Amino acid sequence: LVTKIGRVARVRWRARGRILGAVDKRRMTGVDVFIFAAVGVGICFAAYNFAVIQRTKVNPGRTYQPANSPLIAVQAELAKVEQIHATIDTGAKAFLRAEYTICVQFLLAFSVLLLILTTVGSSFAEGLFTTVAFLVGGFTSIASGLCGMLVAVDANARTTVAAASEPPSRLTAAFNVAFRAGAVMGFALCALGLGVLLALLLAYRVHFSDVSEWATMMDCVAGFGLGGSSVAMFGRVGGGIYTKAADVGADLVGKVEAGIDEDDPHNPAVIADNVGDNVGDVAGMGADLFESYVGSIIAAATLAKRDNEIALPFWLSACGVVAAMIGTMAVSTNEKGEGWNSNLGALMWALEKGTMLAGVLFLGLAAACCHLLGGMWGAYICVLIGLACGMVIGKITEYFTSFDFAPVKSIKARGATGPATVTIQGLGVGMISCVPTIVVLVCAILGCAAIKGEYGVAIAAVGMLATLGITLATDAYGPVADNAGGLAEMDPAIPDEVRCITDSLDALGNTTAATGKGFAIGSAVLTSLSLLAAFKEQAQLDVSLLAVTDPYVLSGMLFGAMLPYMFAALTMISVGKAAAEIIMEVRDQFHNRPDLVAQDGKTTLKDCIIMASNGEPIPPHMDVIPDSNKCVAISTKSSVREMIAPGAYAILAPLFVGFLVGPRCLVGMLAGGIGSGAMVAIMMSNAGGAWDNAKKYCEKDGTKGLSKVKNADGSLAHPMKKTWYDACVVGDTVGDPFKDTSGPALNILMKLMAILSLVFAQYFESINGGKGLFKL
Repeated sequence: LVTKIGRVARVRWRARGRILGAVDKRRMTGVDVFIFAAVGVGICFAAYNFAVIQRTKVNPGRTYQPANSPLIAVQAELAKVEQIHATIDTGAKAFLRAEYTICVQFLLAFSVLLLILTTVGSSFAEGLFTTVAFLVGGFTSIASGLCGMLVAVDANARTTVAAASEPPSRLTAAFNVAFRAGAVMGFALCALGLGVLLALLLAYRVHFSDVSEWATMMDCVAGFGLGGSSVAMFGRVGGGIYTKAADVGADLVGKVEAGIDEDDPHNPAVIADNVGDNVGDVAGMGADLFESYVGSIIAAATLAKRDNEIALPFWLSACGVVAAMIGTMAVSTNEKGEGWNSNLGALMWALEKGTMLAGVLFLGLAAACCHLLGGMWGAYICVLIGLACGMVIGKITEYFTSFDFAPVKSIKARGATGPATVTIQGLGVGMISCVPTIVVLVCAILGCAAIKGEYGVAIAAVGMLATLGITLATDAYGPVADNAGGLAEMDPAIPDEVRCITDSLDALGNTTAATGKGFAIGSAVLTSLSLLAAFKEQAQLDVSLLAVTDPYVLSGMLFGAMLPYMFAALTMISVGKAAAEIIMEVRDQFHNRPDLVAQDGKTTLKDCIIMASNGEPIPPHMDVIPDSNKCVAISTKSSVREMIAPGAYAILAPLFVGFLVGPRCLVGMLAGGIGSGAMVAIMMSNAGGAWDNAKKYCEKDGTKGLSKVKNADGSLAHPMKKTWYDACVVGDTVGDPFKDTSGPALNILMKLMAILSLVFAQYFESINGGKGLFKL
């Protein structure tokens, strides 16, 4: 069927030359139907996975079960899990409500400015079409992030339930729930992005009916990417500040000062930490990759010179949805949950085999697309390079961030001499990790440029992101498994073997999260370069005026290279300010809240902390519940407040440079920002991931356990182990904003500045003939 449709489209292209196959503008062709069919399949597959997740009930005892069902036995054990899950769900929804309120206000306000400036640069009609696309892109990004976050929160408790109540293969059941939750987000995001973008193009094609107007149409459609990028910026920064402020506060006061476990229920910041995993690592990452996904398609279509080159990114993305769906079906495991003693290689293979199958199938479908579109084999090689580049970067990131390899082990070894050497070693590992990653990116860019020029780089980004459905499923699996482990630890009624299962899933999730960040950086660099090339074309810049030695271009490069450092500084400072508020609140509850007492009227929260740090069991009538809602409220308020400045700065910087100095300086600024941003993002993400897994390695090799062993007189039996573990915890705390706030947000900074410049290219060109307000 696909082949027949393609042949019909190919014949019609030759005869009439239309954007996605020869079409009468009043109806769709078979090619358009095929792409929408792929979108529909993606949505149905996401709905199917969601339905499968719902089969695991949060409180299985409430439904009818056979008398011998193992679910009956765990009903009491899971009662507290349901309560904690409800608290996390309420906190996550409260944050998203506050964050998306700010995003909607920004979209509406900025749309007015966008309409005015694009009308000045071109015409009212083009300004209106661009503004509509901007709003559609922004609200689509909000819908994607909201969908993924709600599903992830819903799946956290269900993963814990599956690990506790579905023998004999509890790990398999829990693994499937966590992975399917990621699949819901991955396929919903891809289907929404591709479907809404194509529908927007088809709607605009009614107005831009002449072939000569399609370049103008693509300028207007670029507003869709700008809307998605703007929401992604606020979502990534706000979610990152939220999750790391809570995480830093919980770790420093709970683990280092009080000596309790990471997810001890007596720590009031633990609930906020678990909420943050969802709003930052799930919703934030989804918004980031949504931006890359649609941005790469828009860049490739804008740089296209022929009809078949415009069609190719849409065809590839549709084929990628189908290939990723088949690859997702191949993900499975038969491993048993044995905590840190689990075979992580076998668990990783469960995910990798699905990813590899999706990649192979996609390459086959891509070859068919390139053949049907007139033998576009040069573009096919670029697609192959892009896909391979993403996989290689993922493996490089795994090497530098997994505790199975030397870099992380070297950081853990430095813990013997204190937190200072752990911090120094981690920074060194992060910096050296830039070398192989950048070499791979440079080789990919040079190879694609040699084959198909700037279009080759753009289509390589499309190839890298085509199977995003399964890639994002693998990445979103991590925070779901992490939250499931936290829920299991917060409920003392759940047996230790359940925690072993969730620890196995969490250990795998740490690796997939790190590789996902590496993939996001690589795709961001290729997408940003493609958008930069598209901006250069739309601004009609003379290449001879873009020499590196040109003072305007060089000034722009220096200014652009500074921007990622300033942006990272703003986000790091924001995390520090928000974390300080959480730390003060946690300390206050630990020491100065006599109202937090147990049912016996005597035991305080501080007493429970002392018993928990000594490993003593706490009877129910002596247990004290902390005021977690206060920490959730602090994290929500501070993150929403602190995300505005970095977001506004990222949007205003290219506008001011283009308006005051002109597009020539702006090209230099974008180039400098991409080069500098890529380095800082790689360093921060990999250093943070390495610090995190160095702490996890202390848990695996027994250092954490030995650090808590005490002699008969109450003194530490292994004080050196305590110093060692605390040093690695401090390193992990330093790395938290590196890997989950500043580093990932730099991806969006690069893309947002590039897509914004592309949208306003004609306006910048209209100011004194492209010389800016200063007429330089």
